[in-house]
Amino acid sequence: MASMGEQNGVVSTRPVMADNRNFADFEPAVKKPKRNKFAFACAILASLTSILLGYDIGVMSGAIIYIQEDLKINDVQKEILMGILNVYSLVGSCAAGRTSDWVGRRYTIVLAGAIFFLGALLMGFATSYAFLMVGRFVAGIGVGYALMIAPVYTAEVSPASSRGFLTSFPEVFINGGILLGYVSNYAFSKLPTDLGWRFMLGIGAIPSVLLAVGVLAMPESPRWLVMQGRLGEAKKVLDKTSESIEEAQLRLSEIKEAAGIPQECTDDVVKVQKRSHGEGVWKELFLYPTPAVRHVLICGIGIHFFQQASGIDAVVLYSPTIFEKAGITSSDGELLATVAVGFVKTITILIATFLLDRIGRRPLLLSSIIGMVASLTTLGFSLTIIDHSHEKIPWAIGLCITMVLAYVALFSIGMGPITWVYSSEIFPLRLRAQGASMGVAVNRVTSGVISMTFISLYKAISIGGAFFLFAGIATVATLFFYMFYPETQGKTLEEMEGLFGKFIGWREEAKKLKMKKTMEVNGDGTSNGQIQLGNTTTK
Repeated sequence: MASMGEQNGVVSTRPVMADNRNFADFEPAVKKPKRNKFAFACAILASLTSILLGYDIGVMSGAIIYIQEDLKINDVQKEILMGILNVYSLVGSCAAGRTSDWVGRRYTIVLAGAIFFLGALLMGFATSYAFLMVGRFVAGIGVGYALMIAPVYTAEVSPASSRGFLTSFPEVFINGGILLGYVSNYAFSKLPTDLGWRFMLGIGAIPSVLLAVGVLAMPESPRWLVMQGRLGEAKKVLDKTSESIEEAQLRLSEIKEAAGIPQECTDDVVKVQKRSHGEGVWKELFLYPTPAVRHVLICGIGIHFFQQASGIDAVVLYSPTIFEKAGITSSDGELLATVAVGFVKTITILIATFLLDRIGRRPLLLSSIIGMVASLTTLGFSLTIIDHSHEKIPWAIGLCITMVLAYVALFSIGMGPITWVYSSEIFPLRLRAQGASMGVAVNRVTSGVISMTFISLYKAISIGGAFFLFAGIATVATLFFYMFYPETQGKTLEEMEGLFGKFIGWREEAKKLKMKKTMEVNGDGTSNGQIQLGNTTTK
């Protein structure tokens, strides 16, 4: 078929679908498809890995109270224990990119679960601070693997029309894990001190077992299969995870093009270039990047840095401490207030999943970060008032609690999920796994620095000053996102590279791409083999 049919010597002016149709034909603006249930199930199973990190963050915020009492550790040891998992996870996230290119996304998820299972058991049976640190190291490697692989796998298996919705699932499960950790704190807080924190940490092994069972029902990523030359298997997966057979064919065609496989090659198994397991990727990312890759890398790393540098782990990990500074003195009261933080985070992230593919990444990201600046500034103000007062000020305490809840809500509705969605979808196919792993590495290092220095920071500049600092960092992030981040909503993973390369001029490229897709849908374009209106010459 051609985009403008010729019948009996007459050029038809009615647009007809072309063989080389674009994904715009399947986007919600043209036809709102139903959610693909198989892709939905795959995203759920892959995202279970994120529960591992969320649970550890949530449970440690409460368990540390009892660990400090039982093991008699000082504030510096407490800081290190709270944040060291993020540094340890750097090992896992750096290794995960190469591992997933070598053995596949699916088995990397299995490996993540197995490592965390061992780490949770070691922490649960720890008899000393040193033993506990060994368990944290093992669990950290598993968390690093999980953080990198869940969004990459989900992005690669999702159809373009619902990729934002499905790729936000890892952040949903992180928040769900945090909430489970908070609930676990409260549930086991009545046990004897030496048993309570061990149950809190050790029970985290249960999600790992569920993950290992769930992975058995998951297919391998179609993009990884194509990169290995296993086209037959990739086609079967795409048929199940696409909204239609036509879309599956288009996705396969574009992935083949990105992988350098000729379109006429239709064998179930084909030979691919030797560099199909990730070799040479670091050179393309850092030594000889194209302008587009350089732009993508800066955006991918930048969004991970600012997600953590704006203070989310300080709020989540140290929420009992913040509430104590605000005037809540009982342990039960601090833990209950912390559970409220978990509920707010979980509810707002669920709302965000339905907005990503409707509103877009950029509007949600900007509105989220601007709201975070306001809430952090107000939180710093209220904590400063409380810190300088010799008696309780009810309105300041109420304002402090409200701003903590507002901050985590604003983070979860934009900055939280979009970081994982955006960084997993902008890298070109061959660079995606290891590029995403670099973003996760920066995320974990930044998180580790924040969580391991927060107590020292607020002792040095006051707890209010610490949140003023986070507000300043979030302000810089607002300007950075506004200047350099193009909208990726509705774009196929293979179209992304066209949006990047011009740090300031990306808006013009986005307009050109939108105009081109509109012309293709309307049948009046001259590209992609379509016949121009009023002209019978094919380009």
